[in-house]
Amino acid sequence: MINREFNLVVITGMSGAGKTVAIQSLEDTGYFCIDNLPPLLLPKFAELLEQAEKGLQKVAIVVDLRGREFFDTLMDSLKSLEANAGIRHRILFLDADDLTLVRRYKETRRRHPLQFQGTLLERIQHERKLLLDVREKAEEVIDTSSLKPLELKRQVTALFSKDEPSSMSISFLSFGFKHGIPIDADLVFDVRFIPNPHYIDQLRPQTGKAIDVYEYVMKWQETQQFVHKLEDLFRFLFPYYKKEGKTQLVIAIGCTGGKHRSVALAEYFYRAFKEGEQTQVIHRDIEKGG
Repeated sequence: MINREFNLVVITGMSGAGKTVAIQSLEDTGYFCIDNLPPLLLPKFAELLEQAEKGLQKVAIVVDLRGREFFDTLMDSLKSLEANAGIRHRILFLDADDLTLVRRYKETRRRHPLQFQGTLLERIQHERKLLLDVREKAEEVIDTSSLKPLELKRQVTALFSKDEPSSMSISFLSFGFKHGIPIDADLVFDVRFIPNPHYIDQLRPQTGKAIDVYEYVMKWQETQQFVHKLEDLFRFLFPYYKKEGKTQLVIAIGCTGGKHRSVALAEYFYRAFKEGEQTQVIHRDIEKGG
C-alpha cells in the first residue's frame, strides 16, 4: 500500500490529436512523465511509485494504440489502481475530427499506428471505434480540431495545474560583450552607459558582487532610473510570458568585460524578484576579467 498520495494523469486518445503536446505541458508544470507505457505495466508501475522519492507525487503517462495488443488491458489496469487509495487518477482523452486528423498525417507524413489494410481515413475511423469505451470513461475530453499547440498547452495546464506555483524559471545572466552575447538569452540589456568601476584602481580587482563595487555602480542617477524602469518592465512582462506558456526566461545584462556593472545589476534584479519568482543569478564572465 502506498503511504503517500499520488496524482496520476493518463493521457490517451486519437493518434495525431496532440498527446505529445499534452504530456510536454504537464512535464513543464512539474509532472514526472512517461510516454507510451504499456497499460499492462500500470500495476507494476504503481509498486515502483511506492519506493520512489517523496518529491515524485505527480505522474503523467501516455497510453495509446502504439501499444497495440497491450491497449486492451487499459481498463483492467485502471481498475487495479482504483483499489489503492493512495493513487488518484484522471483520464485525459484528446480527440479531433477525421478531416483534421487526415490533414495532420498528410502534413507530417507519419504512419498511422494501425497496420491493417485500408485507407488512412479507414484506419482513423477504426481507431475511433477501438477507443470508444476509453473516451466514455475519461474525466476530461479536449477536442483539438481547431486548437493550435499553444492553445492546447494552455488548456492542459489550466486543467491539471490549478493552484500550482508559477513554473517559469527566470535567470538573470551577467556577461561581457567582448566575450560574446549569450546565445540562449531571451532579453539582452546593455549597461555600458553606466560609469565603469574598471577605471577606479581600488575597484578594478574586485567584482560586482563586492559591496564597494556594487555601491559604486548603483549610486549614479542614470543607474537608478534604469533599474526602476526595467523593474517596471519586468513586472509588466512576466505575467504575459507565463500566460503564453513560457517555462524559461533568460535575461542577459551585459557590460564590457562582464565583471563589474553587469554583475552588480544582475545581483540587484535577482534580489528584487527572488521572493516572488523562481529565479537564479548566473555570472558567465566574472572570472574572465574586465
